[in-house]
Amino acid sequence: MIEEWSEFNVAMAGATAALAGLVIVASSVNIGEIVKSRTLTARLLAGIAALVLALAVSALGLVPGIDPAWFGAVTIVATLLAAVFQVHATRLIAIDPDPADTARPLKYLVGFLPIVAYLVAGTLVWSGHPAGLFVAAAGCLLAIVSAIVVSWVALVEVLR
Repeated sequence: MIEEWSEFNVAMAGATAALAGLVIVASSVNIGEIVKSRTLTARLLAGIAALVLALAVSALGLVPGIDPAWFGAVTIVATLLAAVFQVHATRLIAIDPDPADTARPLKYLVGFLPIVAYLVAGTLVWSGHPAGLFVAAAGCLLAIVSAIVVSWVALVEVLR
């Protein structure tokens, strides 16, 4: 069932790798200002981790003859590793002293969307359910969208 997704995985592996590189390069332009903010640094790192997760799962889907149970298990493990960065960013956002920051829930939610999708996808594929691959595709797209949003917000906040 995984082999049917090879074209999608090739496209997503390339897209996520390129986007991760662009986020790193764009961030490096203003790295001096970005590192002054604990939350911006952590959010950018979580966004890059989500892209790396999408890259890893897409690349994993290209392994010839990979067993769905292995695909699911490795997806779950990779997702838990990426979740560490999102949890760290969320913790820093939560303790940020700015009481006027009304966008906190949105900052939490955006980063957790791909994490939740990949956990569900890994569990479904691990248990042999082919719908997990559709959820993994959604996770990949959510990782791209969340990384773009986080990167854009970070770069705008730096220039304020």
